[in-house]
Amino acid sequence: MTAARTSPLTDLPQLGLRERKKIKTRMAIRAATYELIEDQGYDATTIEQIAERAEVSQSTVFRYFPTKEDIVLTDEYDALMEEELRARPADEPWFDSLRYVLTKALGAARAEEPEITRLRSRLMLQVPAVRSRMIESMSDTGRLLCRVIAERTGRDSTDLEVRVYAMSLIGGLSEITIYWAENNCEGDLGDLVNRALSVLEHGLPGE
Repeated sequence: MTAARTSPLTDLPQLGLRERKKIKTRMAIRAATYELIEDQGYDATTIEQIAERAEVSQSTVFRYFPTKEDIVLTDEYDALMEEELRARPADEPWFDSLRYVLTKALGAARAEEPEITRLRSRLMLQVPAVRSRMIESMSDTGRLLCRVIAERTGRDSTDLEVRVYAMSLIGGLSEITIYWAENNCEGDLGDLVNRALSVLEHGLPGE
């Protein structure tokens, strides 16, 4: 068994003690879940087993993650991505900002938890419940991007054009994960992100 590793987000100085404790608990629950899934598969892994492995109560697991699928899919990177995007120069082209932040986030994930990145991608492809929940959760990340895009463009975050633009990005990024898993997680994920962003920015080659 390969032990699940998680990113040391609890070391971030801008987070208060309470928030660091919450992140530590979430990370422990996720690590326990990944270890159990690697040992015995997704369907055989129960919330009771996860709670026991993480040394928390089942109610604590449900307080942080409403479903087992949420444990697999949730990470701490959305909030950090939002912060990083807001920190980019206001006059920087949007896709340059997005490419920079996504490349940085992917680099951190691959450095800290490469086996978990692969496992999550396989589960999104192979487990219908995980894939369905992934599609549902896309709206949360989409709203995040709507806020950032609205700030950058001076538009309202609820504008149809902003929402369509944001969800086009999210849909494209989600498809990268599925494509990568379909191809046995071979190749560089960062290269796939750049390819996807180029399509979104310039359209299909040859158009």
